[in-house]
Amino acid sequence: MLTTPQTIFVFAATWGWIGFSPLAPGTFGSLAALPFCFFISSAGFAPGLVTIVAFIIIASWICHKAETIIGRKDPGQIVIDEVCGMMVALWGLPFTPFFAVGGFALFRLFDIIKPFPIRWFDRKIKGGVGIVLDDVIAGIFTNILLRLFW
Repeated sequence: MLTTPQTIFVFAATWGWIGFSPLAPGTFGSLAALPFCFFISSAGFAPGLVTIVAFIIIASWICHKAETIIGRKDPGQIVIDEVCGMMVALWGLPFTPFFAVGGFALFRLFDIIKPFPIRWFDRKIKGGVGIVLDDVIAGIFTNILLRLFW
């Protein structure tokens, strides 16, 4: 049985229990990030960056705690890292159907196949930072490709 603080960490890490979806929790976590991506897009370039950096730091701490509570390394139920990655993927771009759908598809592709150096970071960096970092890098790759298409 989880204590109240443990429940709060797991709730946040699973993005409101979305991570417990029996089918594609990372995909559903990425979709659930889109409203926050819209908010960040509306906030502007610099405020969006500050928000994302703060969110990544907090998410890394939440992931560290949740990983300990769940008792497994980088458990699939943790999807707040996908939220971080999607925020990075769409940062500084207009929130249009093209960028939302394209960003979602590219981010999921990079997050699933983990090309170099994403896979290296995923394997080498442990704890909450490691859980979040590979998704942030997948988001950076996505953002760069979207800018090239734009």
